[in-house]
Amino acid sequence: MTTPLSVPDSHERWSPRLWGTLLVLCAAMFLDALDVSMVGVALPSIADDLDLTTSALQWIVSGYILGYGGLLLLGGRAADLLGRRRVFLIALGVFALASLLGGFVDSGPLLIASRFIKGLSAAFTAPAGLSIITTTFKEGPQRNRALSIYTTCAATGFSMGLVLSGLLTQLSWRWTMLLPAPIALIALVVGVRLIPHSDREDSRRGYDLPGAVTGTAAMLLLVYTVVQAPEAGWASARSLLSFLAVAVLLTVFVIVERRSVSPLIRLGVLRSGSQVRAQLGAAAFFGSYVGFQFLVTQYMQSLLGWSALQTALAFLPAGALVALSSTRIGDVVDRFGTPRVIAAGFTFLVVGYALFLRITLTPSYAAVILPSMLLLGAACALTFPSLNIQATNGVHDDEQGMVSGLLNTSVQVGGAIFLAVVTAVITAHGSGDGSPQAVLDSYRPGLLVVTVIAFLGLLITLTGLRRNRPVQHTVLVASSAGDRAVAEATATATATATERVPVRE
Repeated sequence: MTTPLSVPDSHERWSPRLWGTLLVLCAAMFLDALDVSMVGVALPSIADDLDLTTSALQWIVSGYILGYGGLLLLGGRAADLLGRRRVFLIALGVFALASLLGGFVDSGPLLIASRFIKGLSAAFTAPAGLSIITTTFKEGPQRNRALSIYTTCAATGFSMGLVLSGLLTQLSWRWTMLLPAPIALIALVVGVRLIPHSDREDSRRGYDLPGAVTGTAAMLLLVYTVVQAPEAGWASARSLLSFLAVAVLLTVFVIVERRSVSPLIRLGVLRSGSQVRAQLGAAAFFGSYVGFQFLVTQYMQSLLGWSALQTALAFLPAGALVALSSTRIGDVVDRFGTPRVIAAGFTFLVVGYALFLRITLTPSYAAVILPSMLLLGAACALTFPSLNIQATNGVHDDEQGMVSGLLNTSVQVGGAIFLAVVTAVITAHGSGDGSPQAVLDSYRPGLLVVTVIAFLGLLITLTGLRRNRPVQHTVLVASSAGDRAVAEATATATATATERVPVRE
């Protein structure tokens, strides 16, 4: 076992320490999401104060994405190998220090460096925190409830970040950088006392250094290439050569992982259909939402003339709906299973995006914007927790960090890729006369692309539905001959195990 905490059965109450542990982990995820959403509104003020060009300003956002998305695979495996508690607490401390640095810098390069460091630290706290939950709470109703609360904190942090940034930027953009620091420090102090110690994986077989180098390099280069492609040109020699280098690195990575005794990612995990659907669904879900938020923010502020605070409040109903439903999603998943809940969430997502296609230069908030936001809130509440549950169910404790890192990588890389695609589509259709109507017309193809991405996510999810399929959807993962015997015995005794990943050779 990886934790000394006593986890109650589904009918018992959680102890104060168990609640405290969950709240510390939720605080870290809340800060990650808060930090991402707060910086967007502050960018114009940062540009004026530090005299930054548009290209340099972009890297304040892209630097975080690069550190986060590029190092998640390494962060997830480090949690398994070095101990989840240790990795989580060290990374949380680095996050707090980088927040302080970002609030006091006086140059663009230093601010970008602080953002990269924050993204790097988040690449370790996110998978470590998720794997602490999945190894502390028993699989089933207890874990589903914990994960629904955990992922809801991410959505709430993202929504609150929009509102807080609108308020804090009126004082100074530096407050948007400094705000996470004291919260992270408090979480760190409490976490030292409450987070349980975890066993480290037996490392006598050695560490997968070649896999770590090639995998991290591939993710860093992929995110960098995608972020730069709209400016450099998707068909430019620079972009094509970068994508070719990514393909080579990924090929080498797969070869290394197949031959490694202790791989960074055990490729056998991806033989599970439910695991693949969770990873692709996470990329489609987050990628479509990031593209939608980018478009809607531009639409509200540039075309409608709304202030940053008004724009943030327009998104608030979605965040409020997610926060209010947080304690119920686990029960919904227990009753209907993750495939059905994810399918319902993606359906709400598609309908919400499609409704927003009706926007005009003088929209009705009650008739157009509010219904879309409520649908998106329902989609977030249902989909994001269920994707986390589906990805981590049935995975052995010593691989929870790996799977958590893989899921977060899918989220970040999906966000970077689809945002770049949406941006490219808008740019390609933005050659009009510059009038408000022409700008609005350039946004519609981007909104259509966002809707298509969500629809593809729905189709991927629907492939997991079967007639007369058991409600409880569990994946059994066997990583040794002994584990395989236990897994097969469990599958025979219960009707809830629907898929099994073949054992590692």
